Amino acid sequence: QVQLQESGGGLVQAGGSLRLSCGASGRAFGSYDMGWFRQRPGKEREFVAAVSKTGSITYYADSVKGRFTISRDNAKNTVYLQMNRLKPEDTAVYYCAAKYGSTVYTMSGMSASFRYDDWGQGTQVTVSS
Repeated sequence: QVQLQESGGGLVQAGGSLRLSCGASGRAFGSYDMGWFRQRPGKEREFVAAVSKTGSITYYADSVKGRFTISRDNAKNTVYLQMNRLKPEDTAVYYCAAKYGSTVYTMSGMSASFRYDDWGQGTQVTVSS
């Protein structure tokens, strides 16, 4: 099991940027894939982005592709989500999640929330228009 803690959320104007961080402890960070998900008001949790164990493979939801970048620093046990050109519809609670075990790297495999084993508490991102 790994403990995950998100930070970096806040209030930003449309068009602005934020960088979310997710620190991990409890297991070798490089042994699991990482994902970011979000839950918008009144909506179900949805996939945002994911990164493989080494950071060499990334996946993005269409709604954030070209605006968000996921990365990880295994030496710092941290995964990041750089969010640029934010829109009001990006307003949500953002969660990071860890997925263990072997992985067949496909979009469907990395974007399915049920495949993730541990979750953080979430951080609120609010984008004003």
